[in-house]
Amino acid sequence: MFFKKAWALGIDEPRKFFHCLKVGVALMVVSLFYYMRPLYDGVGGSAIWAVMTVVVVFEYTVGGTLYKCLNRICATFLAGFLALGIHWIASQSGHRFEPYIMGISLFILASATTFSRFIPVVKARFDYGCTIFILTYSLVSVSGYRVDHLLNVAHERLSTIIIGTCLCIITSMLIFPVWAGVELHLLIPRNMDKLATSLDCCVADYFGHDDEESKEGLKGYKCVLNSKASEESMANFARWEPAHGQFNFCHPWKNYLNIGASSRSCAYCIETLTSCLDSKNQVEKSIKNHLDSACMNLSTSSSNVIRELATSVYTMTRSSKIDIAIQDMKNAVIVLQNDLKSLPDLLIQTQYDKEKKEADSSEIIVMPLMEVIPVVSFASLLIETASRIELNLVKAVEELAESAEFKQPEDEIKANHNKTTETIVPNEENTIALQRV
Repeated sequence: MFFKKAWALGIDEPRKFFHCLKVGVALMVVSLFYYMRPLYDGVGGSAIWAVMTVVVVFEYTVGGTLYKCLNRICATFLAGFLALGIHWIASQSGHRFEPYIMGISLFILASATTFSRFIPVVKARFDYGCTIFILTYSLVSVSGYRVDHLLNVAHERLSTIIIGTCLCIITSMLIFPVWAGVELHLLIPRNMDKLATSLDCCVADYFGHDDEESKEGLKGYKCVLNSKASEESMANFARWEPAHGQFNFCHPWKNYLNIGASSRSCAYCIETLTSCLDSKNQVEKSIKNHLDSACMNLSTSSSNVIRELATSVYTMTRSSKIDIAIQDMKNAVIVLQNDLKSLPDLLIQTQYDKEKKEADSSEIIVMPLMEVIPVVSFASLLIETASRIELNLVKAVEELAESAEFKQPEDEIKANHNKTTETIVPNEENTIALQRV
């Protein structure tokens, strides 16, 4: 079963299989510094540091590899130079005071660097570099007390680390590269589409219009709620990547996180909507029929807005239909609100019909109220979801469109071109001038 699942994983995600091959190729190449005598003589026994570097810094995405490689190189350089400088100062003070100076410097730098890891900006971008800084400084400062030729040892280790990181960067970028920016760009609209599907399935299930496919799509909102960590990780790695495809180096990846946060805000509403499904059979059928059409219409229009926004993000093109879709959603909200306002009249009629059959009118009043509260709560949550789509999700996509300079839709480009053509009125003087040119 293990090999069967591994084979299925390789078929479904071939890029993961290629990533394994890339790691193997990088390790095979870097191991030549041990196997080939000329290369081994060039770096000495520090060749193992190149192997360790490849194992530690090689990540699945290009951005992840660049993040670790650049952090490792910069932290190693900085820690090595500081350790050598403080070691020289300590050695000049005499053998008696040297361990005290080295120990105090190690305490101060390690404590300060560890504290900096609690700063959100540092933790997000340089957390790995802080760890490598502490490790490198500790190794160089401690080992330097017993090593005579510390500069040569530091030079050999630094050279092998640079070799390992460069090999990882080249392998990651040239052999089936997996860009973190592209992954994030595909993840956001995919989650938005799952969000729209969950909304449709939830409302359809509540009013009894569901089927087997809708029951499966109902769980899609959970992927949106659980994607925060992966979105933040991809956005962080994407900042380290060079320009690739349609993404430049300064692409506004932070705006994708805003869209993800807005999507999760809507997903929380849908999660609350799904909790109302347990009481769907307790509602009077006439009351549900009264709100059925309006709720289904609002659900469809809201999901259309989400899907239109997802298409806009995916294609990096401004939508020409989004304004119409938003207006349809607003109209659906108004219709549902009007149906909610007319609900008391329906309750009065329901109460009157029941009073003809039963004597105790107080129990009848309580029963319609108990029946109407769940469906009113469901409709109110649906209106709240539409409000969050309009105020949060639409705004977040518009900010991304402005920052990333999304293309204009082809319909508007053709319309502008036709207007420009119509304003040019040929006359005899223009025709003569053009002929001369």
